[in-house]
Amino acid sequence: MADDKDYTELVAKARLGDRQCLDRLAEVARIRLQGYVHRLILQEDLTQDIVQETILEMFKVFDKLKKTDQFWNWLYGIAFNKVRSHYGKQWRQKTVPLSDKQYKLAMANVPDGLAEMVAAEWKEIVVRSMQELEPRHRAVLTMRCYDRMPYSQIARVMGCSEFGVRALFYRAKKALGKKLSRYGLGKGALLAALVLFGKLTATSKEAAASVCVAPATVKVGATAALTAAAASKTTIVCIVTAGALGAGALIATSGPDKTMAAPNQNPASNPVRTFAARTAGEYWYFFPEGTGAPVMTRFVKGGDNTGQAYCQWMQDARANYYFDIRKHTVLINNYRRYNGDLSVWRLPTDPPDLTQFLSKLEGRHPPLEYVSADGPGLMAVVHQGKNGSSLWTTHHFHVLKEEYFRSSWPAQAKIVDNRDPMHKRGWTYFKISGHIGGKMVLGSGRMPFVYDAAGKHHPWLRLEVGSQFRIVDSGSEAALYDSGGGVAAGYEGCTFFKGLPRPWMGLHTIDIVRRDAAEKRVWFETRLEPGEEKAKVMLSCQQGKLDYTIDMQTDLVDRITIVTGDGEKGELLFSYLQDIDGAGDEFVEPQISGYYRTKRQESPATLWLLKLSNGQW
Repeated sequence: MADDKDYTELVAKARLGDRQCLDRLAEVARIRLQGYVHRLILQEDLTQDIVQETILEMFKVFDKLKKTDQFWNWLYGIAFNKVRSHYGKQWRQKTVPLSDKQYKLAMANVPDGLAEMVAAEWKEIVVRSMQELEPRHRAVLTMRCYDRMPYSQIARVMGCSEFGVRALFYRAKKALGKKLSRYGLGKGALLAALVLFGKLTATSKEAAASVCVAPATVKVGATAALTAAAASKTTIVCIVTAGALGAGALIATSGPDKTMAAPNQNPASNPVRTFAARTAGEYWYFFPEGTGAPVMTRFVKGGDNTGQAYCQWMQDARANYYFDIRKHTVLINNYRRYNGDLSVWRLPTDPPDLTQFLSKLEGRHPPLEYVSADGPGLMAVVHQGKNGSSLWTTHHFHVLKEEYFRSSWPAQAKIVDNRDPMHKRGWTYFKISGHIGGKMVLGSGRMPFVYDAAGKHHPWLRLEVGSQFRIVDSGSEAALYDSGGGVAAGYEGCTFFKGLPRPWMGLHTIDIVRRDAAEKRVWFETRLEPGEEKAKVMLSCQQGKLDYTIDMQTDLVDRITIVTGDGEKGELLFSYLQDIDGAGDEFVEPQISGYYRTKRQESPATLWLLKLSNGQW
């Protein structure tokens, strides 16, 4: 699209009502759209219809064009949407080959004299291979190779992110190469096939002669290529109807990657590694509900001696899994990633004051840029390389449909599912028992593990403290009842789940607990229990201490020990149901009554257990 600027003046005059310029612009647009649309659908009659519809739409909404230099992108967007609308559900599905009649129509469009330039057999292979591609693959190849559009412009036309376009383009090349290989053609035939197809589908001899696809045009970038290759669309393993991740999901460690500490290793003996790893990698964060809410995260790690990336930690709305590219193995685990040195996992959306507190506590300051954005659909990508980090963000309401958040991998990959029954189910019930401030504590609740499960099986908590207090939390609102059943206090937001595991938010429990504490500037220490797959997180403040024992494999809290400022001790024990068949009345979801007649108070946050122990309620 190098000649776009030549038409800027023509577009400007047409917008001002110059009928002659508008007619000329329509003719130029018709010629260009003819080749563009035909390459997308390879059907002559339908091409004419869609081109005509696009021109009519152009006349109808011409006054909505805001920038004259964006005319061609705007027009291509109209045509693209009409093509996509024609395909409907087939747009993201494999399409069947065209009929013989349709094939002949496609071949009949070859400019006069050009057919003699190529062997009939080679010509047939190329056209049939392109016909069998997914429509969206043909579309991205057309825009990139023949219309020479940069990835950023293609992203605007297709309504997705630039990184998604790069990954889609890579997959389109791989798909075409695979189809060509069935006819005995190697990798070197790809570029020649693209050039030939461009010439075969050109609208004139002059246009065919100008078709050229440079090697640089088909490059997508190492990370996008790795992502698309590792997450190729085939098999999907998910947690039934469940799945959830949340605010900051994958970063740290555990698994076959030897550069990261597994739970049976001692991270304390490892040197502290900052967020910017020595090897290149990219972290992608998607906040479907906005910052401070659930986040889906993926990490591509690269950089062995050959420069080839070798693993991915991935997470979507249904599962957490690890793909070892070298071993061609997918591991699905109960737990999210956590840092091998047990440092707190940071997010690009962390406010500066939270980052400063954690940096002061840990004695390190990761070079991570801050993203300030409101509203749902935030996508942040952080590239970590040897020379530092870079960041870009975008808002997209359909990111989960894009390439980088598809929970898929090559069909030939070996799948090892290490999840226990409750994590496979995606949610479970749990029980709490113990004592606080000399009073017996009994409780129950429901906990989703993944984002998808949090909708149908949303979290709730019921806690009886002796005969004096009853706490009910629905996950979004809560109430504190006195012994007479009256509402002593009402709360909004995630309240009594603060300081407890919230796996549906996406981070490992060890990071959820510590980040809850850091939000209130509560100091803490972390250590791994010798010889165990459990970690200790010890919170300290003027009101007392809270010691958490966290199972790193199940990603849950086992117990919380409470010591008040007066030295009085308390303890809460947690148990989680693997089998929920026959669950009793204690797991009937409680209702919050009288809540809206009560003045809502500030959330007690992570120190509410100490407030209970100190008798402040």
